[in-house]
Amino acid sequence: MAGAGGGADQIARLLQGLIEKKGLSSRPFIPVNKPGGSGAEALRYMQDKAGDDHTVMMTLNSFYTTPIIQEGLGVDVTKFTPIGLMAMDTFLLWVHSDRKDITDVKSYVAAVKGSGLDWKVGGTGSGQEDSVLTAMMENHFGYDVTYIPFPGGGTVAKNLIGKQIDSTVNNPAEQMEFYKAGSSKPLVQFTGERMAAFPDTPTAKELGIDIEYYMQRSVNGPPGMSADAVEFYTGLFQELFNSKEWQDFCVSDGLTCDNMMKGGDLASFHADNIVAHKALIESVGAKAITGE
Repeated sequence: MAGAGGGADQIARLLQGLIEKKGLSSRPFIPVNKPGGSGAEALRYMQDKAGDDHTVMMTLNSFYTTPIIQEGLGVDVTKFTPIGLMAMDTFLLWVHSDRKDITDVKSYVAAVKGSGLDWKVGGTGSGQEDSVLTAMMENHFGYDVTYIPFPGGGTVAKNLIGKQIDSTVNNPAEQMEFYKAGSSKPLVQFTGERMAAFPDTPTAKELGIDIEYYMQRSVNGPPGMSADAVEFYTGLFQELFNSKEWQDFCVSDGLTCDNMMKGGDLASFHADNIVAHKALIESVGAKAITGE
């Protein structure tokens, strides 16, 4: 439910490659990107696949926010089939390395306030996780920015490096290539503790900023999947979760992969997150998130 090059796309293609490499399925897994409408296209597609045993989806937090904001979508994600929570992904605030005037969050806020709506923040669409986090930052720091949507997190990252935008809250995997090349720099991570991949970047909590936000990376099927299919996919993704390749990826790219939540536990997790995101949207305002 996201565009090419973004975190969800990278994860789906990594797992697809591992399935093929390890011979875990007699049928090929084929990644398909459906990013339209902040994931609405993918959600509607999956809802209409009810009873289908041959389609699964890598989800992110727009799994919750898009149906909340787009009330006419007619999608109830609590009816989808939970397979497994592969990871909790994280967010950092990024600027181009050429911005020598910005060295920390304080100087970042000063730069944004000095620019007003001329400050452009890139993201993946109205109601997507980065637009939620952008709205949270606007609410906390008391500034307004211009939010520019792109088809996926990978495109967002490239536009930061190309200086078409001024900042992003990309996931680590989406900026990692440019960060290692010295083209972008993180100012703060919105996590409870510093990640091993970014030991020198402070958390918002350390700076007295009350913003902590994560993105779930879970695999889900359409409504009404058969018990045999659920058993197959659960076993498959558990094996992938336990693999050294996946665990190494989690460490190198700043994901939290403590355990693979599944079944009823994952269904409860989704239900709780729907409630939490409704409250979050109410607190910052749907207009702030959608940019309307």
